[in-house]
Amino acid sequence: MPRADHEDQMDASRRARPKRRRTLARDLTALTIVGVLLVGALGATGAVLYRDLYSPSAFVARYLDLLTSKQAAEALTLPGVAVDSSQLTASGLPSDANEALLRAAALAPLTNASVTDAVEGADGITTVTAHYQAGPHEGTTVFRVQRAGWVGVAPTWRFATSPLAAIDLTVRGATRFTVNGFDLDTRQVAAQGADADPLDPVALLVFSPGLYSISVDTPVSTSPGVAVLSDKPQASIPVDLQTQPTAEFENAVQKQVEAFLTECATQQVLQPTGCPFGLVVRNRIEDAPVWTMEQQPAVSLVPDGANWAIERVPAVAHIQVDIQSIFDGSVRHLDEAVPFYVAGTVTILPDGTASIQITDGS
Repeated sequence: MPRADHEDQMDASRRARPKRRRTLARDLTALTIVGVLLVGALGATGAVLYRDLYSPSAFVARYLDLLTSKQAAEALTLPGVAVDSSQLTASGLPSDANEALLRAAALAPLTNASVTDAVEGADGITTVTAHYQAGPHEGTTVFRVQRAGWVGVAPTWRFATSPLAAIDLTVRGATRFTVNGFDLDTRQVAAQGADADPLDPVALLVFSPGLYSISVDTPVSTSPGVAVLSDKPQASIPVDLQTQPTAEFENAVQKQVEAFLTECATQQVLQPTGCPFGLVVRNRIEDAPVWTMEQQPAVSLVPDGANWAIERVPAVAHIQVDIQSIFDGSVRHLDEAVPFYVAGTVTILPDGTASIQITDGS
């Protein structure tokens, strides 16, 4: 090869090297930028996944979603929700609290539930705040969540404080009641069963948050619904429900009282046994007196503890009898009204029947 041609090739090669270096530098810079972007994208994706799937907020949001869709059984399986008797005692709740309301049939769904805040404390407990709509009520509940472990690189969580609460319910004048349309009987949910004092509160575990409408509608008694918003985990919520007698029940008691007094009037004595009326005379009677009921009482029932009382009301009996004077032997015919008062008690027996006791109202 001629020397001139060789020198020309060497010059061209020296000129190409800086150009290739500049191209390589640009490629390396581009790759670095892409790498940084990929790392950033992976980090952002990881942060989103953590927030939406693996964070304390996501754990609480899952619990709220289950309550919103009335999946009570599934909500109870979340770590830290279900509690045993020792945990109930430690939290200040009755150890024998009944679980009858921890079911789908007793749940009123939540709406617009969302987690609004989550703050991790130095003790490892994260407080998670949620807002929601429970019927017409807006509510806020604060949960305590702690780390339970790991699944691979993803953390798992549990409630440090169970979100269950308890309603301490006293029902006056009834044993049957409904919660969100779910029928219950105090004798079924009381720890002592059928032997329980009707005025002893029954403890019923409920979810927090939750709205519970409690009412009574039986042939004997009725009450308007009482709405109870359970919005604080492990709270004890006292509810005292006073029922009123139904017109049907009062009519039945009225008939029984009238029948009782009519039966009293068949006794041909001055003081009918076990009856709220009678007559005292100081002279002899010629023949057996004849009683009739002139005015039956208008029965009115009022609450009396777990049962009912008959308010003191007037009534009038009528007597006809011939009376002979012990002084001169003369006989006079007595034909007069005998006013008296009626009172009493009505006790609902375990089989659902009513026991009526009539007194003279004095």
